[in-house]
Amino acid sequence: MLKIGISACFFYPDPERTVFGHKSLSYMENDMVRWITKKGVLPILLPDLEESLLADILHQMDGIVLQGGSDIAPQHYGEEPIGPWKGDPYRDQYELKILDYAIRNHKPVLGICRGFQLMNVYFGGTMYQDIGSQLPQSAVHRSASLYDTINHPVHIEPGTLFDRLYGHVANPLVNTVHHQAIKDLGRDLEVFARSEDGFIEAFGYTKEAAGKVMGVQWHPEFSQTQKGILLDENLILNVFIEHARQHRN
Repeated sequence: MLKIGISACFFYPDPERTVFGHKSLSYMENDMVRWITKKGVLPILLPDLEESLLADILHQMDGIVLQGGSDIAPQHYGEEPIGPWKGDPYRDQYELKILDYAIRNHKPVLGICRGFQLMNVYFGGTMYQDIGSQLPQSAVHRSASLYDTINHPVHIEPGTLFDRLYGHVANPLVNTVHHQAIKDLGRDLEVFARSEDGFIEAFGYTKEAAGKVMGVQWHPEFSQTQKGILLDENLILNVFIEHARQHRN
C-alpha cells in the first residue's frame, strides 16, 4: 500500500464555533481524499507535531501532497501585507517543514494551489498578494460564489512534461480558484503552463526527475465539477503516483 501524506488545513480556536470552539482542528477536503485514493493508495493526514516527531512520520510516506487553502503570509517572501491578505504564517511554518524534509530526502511532492505557491516561496520566489488590485487588467481568477465552476485556457510550454501529457489537447482549460499568483519564479523551477494572461500555472523542480516534484495553480481534485471540460486530472496524478511507487521501491 502506497502511503501519501497530505498536509492539513487548519481551523484555529474560535469561541463562536459551537463544536470544539476553543480547540484547533486539522482537516483535509473530501474531493482531495477521493482524488488521491486509488486501489493500493492510502491518503494520510499529516499531523501538526513538533519537528522530531513529524520527521518520523514523514519518513514513512512515499509521497507528499500540499493541498490548497489559505494565503501564504507575505513575510515569508520578504513583503508586508498590502491589504487584508495577511496569510496563515502558522500553517506556512508547518508546511515548510514538511516540504523541506521531502526535498532533502528526495520524496515526490505535488503542490496544489496554495501548495504550488508555497513551493514557489520555498525555492525563493515571490507572490502577487492580490491579482485584482495589483493587476486589475488581468482575467478573473477567483469567484467566491461560482468557486470551482469557472475556468480559463492555459498555454502548455513546448518540450515540457505537460507538453507530453497534454500537448494533444486543442483547447486546454483548467479551473481557477485563486486571488494570488506567482510574481517571481523560484530557483530551479521550470514552467510547465501559463494562463492566457501570463500567470504561471504549473511548474516542476529541475533537480529531480520530471514530475517528481511539481505543482499546479488549479485544483485537479475539483475537476468533477466541470467533468469532461477540463484537462484530465488523472494524468497529473498518475505521474505523481508512479514516482511515489518508484521512491518506495
